[in-house]
Amino acid sequence: MLELLHIENIAVIEEADIQFHAGFNALTGETGAGKSIVIDAMGTVLGGRTSRELVRTGAEKAFVSAAFSAVSANLPGLAENGVYPDEDGSLLMQREIANDGKNVCRVNGRPVTVAQLRKIGESLLNIHGQHDGQQLLDEEQHGAYLDRFGGTEKALSAYQTEYGEMVSLREQIRALQMDEAEKARRMDSLRFQIDELERAELIPGEEDELNTRRNLLRNGEKYLSALAGADYCFSGDEESGGVVSRLRDAEIALSGIRTLGGELSELYQRLESLHSEAYDLAEIIREKRQEFDFSPGELDAVESRCDQLYRLKKKYGPTVEEMLAYLERCRNELDAMETADDTLVRLGEKLKKTLQRVCELGAVLTERRQAAAKDLEQRIQQELRELDMHKVRFSIEFGEKEPAADGCDVIRFLMSANVGEDLRPIAKIASGGELARIMLALKNVLAEQEAVGTLVFDEVDTGVSGRAAQKVAEKLAQVSRRKQVLCVTHLPQLAAMADTHFSVQKGERDGRTYTKVLLLNREERKAELARLTGGNRVTDALMESAGELLDEAESYRKMLQR
Repeated sequence: MLELLHIENIAVIEEADIQFHAGFNALTGETGAGKSIVIDAMGTVLGGRTSRELVRTGAEKAFVSAAFSAVSANLPGLAENGVYPDEDGSLLMQREIANDGKNVCRVNGRPVTVAQLRKIGESLLNIHGQHDGQQLLDEEQHGAYLDRFGGTEKALSAYQTEYGEMVSLREQIRALQMDEAEKARRMDSLRFQIDELERAELIPGEEDELNTRRNLLRNGEKYLSALAGADYCFSGDEESGGVVSRLRDAEIALSGIRTLGGELSELYQRLESLHSEAYDLAEIIREKRQEFDFSPGELDAVESRCDQLYRLKKKYGPTVEEMLAYLERCRNELDAMETADDTLVRLGEKLKKTLQRVCELGAVLTERRQAAAKDLEQRIQQELRELDMHKVRFSIEFGEKEPAADGCDVIRFLMSANVGEDLRPIAKIASGGELARIMLALKNVLAEQEAVGTLVFDEVDTGVSGRAAQKVAEKLAQVSRRKQVLCVTHLPQLAAMADTHFSVQKGERDGRTYTKVLLLNREERKAELARLTGGNRVTDALMESAGELLDEAESYRKMLQR
């Protein structure tokens, strides 16, 4: 249950705390006062889509938090996202939106993503907007409603798995069934590319080695000159010794006194080590000088190989490794095309079996949907009678279609609004008020199948008035005995039926617009109901009528408790 909604800097609401109660909560107010902003705030903290425009002008960020009670640790979306309610079942959801569009979301202090926030929110609260009734006009949604009611998820999932396999097989077959001339051209192209790459005899890593060798060969004379100079310095020539010889002489000179003191011994050891290191370096330089042997033809060969790789890279990939991978793909594609006839036969047989399985699972899905449809028809019919729509008939029509992602059924909701009239698609005959009540009936039936503890209705009474409005109010009161109900309304009948009544009021201060949400006592409720009935002109008669409306609503609620 939603206990407390805290709002900061959302549109015209600078700051508000709304403490909701169990049962039926109503929010009323003048058009434009900000009632829908309260609903938007709920959607925001539940992970709904939002934007920086929602942040109040002049504020750096907006913030919404929602405190829930009696939350089960087994509720879907919690454990899988690493979130757990407190020991007393309380759960705090928070979302901060900066004016640069960045979001910070937390659940019980744990950082979560917007997607995780949405997943958790779906299990706690459902918002039904004033335009939900229009979804009934979209016949593609009718099957989804039926599947939700009938719990056919497993049958639908099994069907969709096979259907996905069927679609994949058809795509594979379509790819192999190309025009013969096009096939011949493609095979010639593949053979040419394979031959060109195979003749190149590509070796992984050779490009780096070639570049290193080419750089060395291009600077051969400089390289040899440098080595010769270093060799002379270390080893000298026939006329004079080099560094190694000089260090050896110094080592011999100090050898006779190395035992006379600690410092002299250390000096001798350092000189001995230096001579050894110089000797090793001289050997390495001499070996490098002797190993470096090249001919002018080698540089030409390396340059030619680098040019060949450059041309191939422009056609087949930026590196040798990627060209080799491309070569393997070409070989596989050519092999598949050369054996396409055999593959087509094999895929065709597999497709035949998969299609048969799709049809079998589709039939199972249809059977379960039809069984669920009978139950849903009865439940909706019962709900409509309670909503004072005794003469309305509701039915679910099934038709066949080629297997699709959602099954093999065409599902349509039909109704007859008047005695003697044939059943017809809802989209063609339902008025706005009828749509609102049918959607309310459907939502009430579906809510019984869900673990969600709070239902929010945002002006779902659009197009409803008079006796029908009273029936809608009674239905919401019935629902509120099983789940918490929050309702934004303009109808006095619905507002009177609420256990708790809030007024959303807009005003101005210091040149800015502010919205506040007030909890009303009985006298304030009477005044608000009189305003809803008569507008700005509230008379004693309207006040008396409002009191009677509250008394009647209280009597009805007491009757529900019995």
